[in-house]
Amino acid sequence: MATPFGVDLGNDNTVIACARNRGIDIIVNEVSNRSTPSLVGFGQKNRFIGETGKNQQTSNLKNTVGNLKRILGLNYKDPDFQVESEYFSCGLAENDQGQINAKVRFLNEPQEFTSTQLAAMYLNKIKDITVKETKGNIVDICLSVPVWFTEKQRRAASDACKIAGLNPVRIVNEVTAAAVGYGVFKQNELPEDKPKNVAFVDIGHSSYQVSIAAVKKGELKVLGSAYDKHFGGRNFDRAIAEHFADEFKGKYKIDIRENPKAYYRVLTAAEKLKKVLSANTQAPINIESVMNDVDVSSSLTRDELEEFVQPLLERINVPIEVALKDAGLTTDDIDSIEIIGGCTRVPSLKNKLSEIFGKPLSTTLNQDEAIARGNAFICAMHSPTLRVRPFKFEDFNPYSVSYFWDKEEEDDDHLEVFPRGGTFPSTKIITLFRKGDFDVEARYTNKNEMPAGVEDLIAKWHIKGVQVNKGESSIACKLKLRNDPSGFYTIESAHTVEEKIVKELVEPKEGEEVDEDAEPQYKEVKKLVKKDDLVLDVQSAALTEEERAAFFEKENALIVADKLVADTEDRKNALEEYIYELRGKLEDQYKDFASDDEKSRLSDMLLKAEDWLYDDGYDSTKAKYIAKYEELAAIGNLIRGRYMAKEEEKKQAIRQKQEAEQMAAMAEKMAAQREASKGSEGEKKEEKKEEKGDEMDLD
Repeated sequence: MATPFGVDLGNDNTVIACARNRGIDIIVNEVSNRSTPSLVGFGQKNRFIGETGKNQQTSNLKNTVGNLKRILGLNYKDPDFQVESEYFSCGLAENDQGQINAKVRFLNEPQEFTSTQLAAMYLNKIKDITVKETKGNIVDICLSVPVWFTEKQRRAASDACKIAGLNPVRIVNEVTAAAVGYGVFKQNELPEDKPKNVAFVDIGHSSYQVSIAAVKKGELKVLGSAYDKHFGGRNFDRAIAEHFADEFKGKYKIDIRENPKAYYRVLTAAEKLKKVLSANTQAPINIESVMNDVDVSSSLTRDELEEFVQPLLERINVPIEVALKDAGLTTDDIDSIEIIGGCTRVPSLKNKLSEIFGKPLSTTLNQDEAIARGNAFICAMHSPTLRVRPFKFEDFNPYSVSYFWDKEEEDDDHLEVFPRGGTFPSTKIITLFRKGDFDVEARYTNKNEMPAGVEDLIAKWHIKGVQVNKGESSIACKLKLRNDPSGFYTIESAHTVEEKIVKELVEPKEGEEVDEDAEPQYKEVKKLVKKDDLVLDVQSAALTEEERAAFFEKENALIVADKLVADTEDRKNALEEYIYELRGKLEDQYKDFASDDEKSRLSDMLLKAEDWLYDDGYDSTKAKYIAKYEELAAIGNLIRGRYMAKEEEKKQAIRQKQEAEQMAAMAEKMAAQREASKGSEGEKKEEKKEEKGDEMDLD
């Protein structure tokens, strides 16, 4: 049975949740952490993903890619990319599709990978972690994305899941996932009639999102959403790092901005310092040999940090005001403010948020895990094998979308089908009169309301199979347009209709007597009935089947190669351990079980194997490591067998001794019981004699 699987793909760390054990569990990774670094690193032989990517990041900075979701589906010429590129240590390039590739050195040669491939590599690692932890079948995934993601970015997220061998049952907005978790797991506290207005504020590593939702028992509706794409923990870290870069330049005469590794080490220390300042008013910073063998040390106060990030704090009110306006509410209408995301632990942020809403903040949701838990529940809702409590939710449509067609008999050549501020999932049916095959396009209606750099074209459909009835100039085509649960804009189906005369049963009028023996009466009426299903050829932002299949095959080949490298390293380590273990035991445990000739020959073999391992065999193959191990084990196991046989004899002798002692103890116990029994019988005979004597006296 497939295990429902929810992933909160964070910019810094990712959290995994699964629906199992009649609840939602957070999945721990290979080092038992509840979150996994969102990193993909490339080495000379293999990739380093997640925790291993973090471990080698400092030494392999140029070949380690983070900020995965920030470039997912993003165009190279997008204004956002100019901001994002500052946070990347690897090279970035424009590919043939105008999107972003990461440039790295992998397998000793320069290579490029698309943002979708990188996300797929990471999701494959996340899947592998989950499979090992749950021992389950991981197929379906609910993946969360930022609320501002366009169709192109959502399609890229969906493609990444498919390349990783996963079925994306739903792509959901991050804050909406957290709100669903709130609605589901707090059902007993929610009203059944008038909904409760809750503001969900998520400030994570790279962004700040707000959603206003009306929540009641079993139901949720997102009334408004807004965001600030460039407001998060990394901005605080960079502000601290920039402060120390200036200080160290004056104090130690070093410029860390000229050395990427030095700057990264200061940035890492800045993140730790920020976390310490969330609980303390002052914190130190000490970094050994940060650059040019110079050790640095300093300190920072919470007041100084607040001064550095003042420009951020001054715009914290903007997304809240936009979301409230979309929802048609004021701060007085908000019943609760739920905060999530690691950055909401910063005291100055919390104070500012509380001040804006004029109410205390609530932390009933787990700040790090709320989104992943909501995702897992949503995935479970889509599972045919799991029963979950019913919960209905509708999301907020952030962009207006219109469908366009060539003008024929219609008055207009387009229609705004899904307006901004509407809810989705949503379905609309339109009718177009056509003379033959035709095209339809979905476009964002208002270019000015879109993030800068976003193309307005979403998708294009060529609709085939239109056959006009003889003697008529056109035929009615009905199109089912859908803004589906993942936020994709589609044409779900299309068919032609024609007018036909059909017979309909004549229903008796109200109050009219009915003769049960009379024949039923029919009347002929004209009705539009379905004629032909139409074929839809779509061109969208999603990868084609061929492109996706090629990426899927490449990813599987990389997985096999990574596994071979890992297995080879395991075999090498096993050989090294065996050499040291056998050498130690040969002089200790095994010394009485090997002849002098065997000891001499085996010691010589161990020495040669060790020399080979650290020379020609340092970078050898899995097969050669196995062969060397088996060559040593052929003699080593013989000696070990003798030792084990002797140990078994000792154990057998001990067991026999213990059994003999147990038998002797049992015999002694039985003898004692017999003696006790004889004594008891003698006493009874004496008692009987006394009774008889008494009887004679009475006579």
